[in-house]
Amino acid sequence: MAQKLAFTTSGLTRTYGAGQAAVHALRGVDLDVPAGEIVVLLGASGSGKSTLLNIIGGLDRATSGSVRFGGVDLGALSDKELTLYRRHHVGFVFQFYNLMPGLTARENVELVTEISDDPMAADEALALVGLRERIDHFPAQLSGGEQQRVAIARAVAKRPSLLFCDEPTGALDSTTGRIVLQVLKDVNEQTGATVLIVTHAAATAAMADRVIYFADGVIRDVVVNKEKLLPSEIEW
Repeated sequence: MAQKLAFTTSGLTRTYGAGQAAVHALRGVDLDVPAGEIVVLLGASGSGKSTLLNIIGGLDRATSGSVRFGGVDLGALSDKELTLYRRHHVGFVFQFYNLMPGLTARENVELVTEISDDPMAADEALALVGLRERIDHFPAQLSGGEQQRVAIARAVAKRPSLLFCDEPTGALDSTTGRIVLQVLKDVNEQTGATVLIVTHAAATAAMADRVIYFADGVIRDVVVNKEKLLPSEIEW
């Protein structure tokens, strides 16, 4: 039986500008990502991996080619339909936490639950990321790792099928980074969300089901890990 796909891309390109000044961020990307996996998209800064993430996540549009999610071509959707796609199906986690400083951890998560169809309770989402005792704390009262975990709780509270993480450990030390990666692993196992981690940190690949090596706007290789390390076992 064929494995269900979370999304698929075909001939995906993205060009910024025109003429001799044109920047070809993506140069024809063909990619199938099975549902329910942890996938690491690995590449140097400027390789195009964040551009790919933004297009798959509905934040940007391709110049040519297609992205399909559940049989739907994202390129054919209107701006309003793309907004609904992001709202109902996609959670985002970025390198910088983008929390509202005047709101508690619970209130930051509730920003998402208030516009979702079938959200987790904010307390439940924060418990999932190990912050049950910190729900009434403001961002300034939390460490960097705790703030990132609030951001993850906010992303998963709407029960997305896709969780896209752009350099989620980039601003963290190695010990805190392992904690955040463990949280992402827990979210994958407990919610079934497909987790795509974009990073230049090669060590992160060891925890993934699948590693996509990206360079110069194209996929250089795809490796399926037969044996995975726990986040706590990763050497940075």
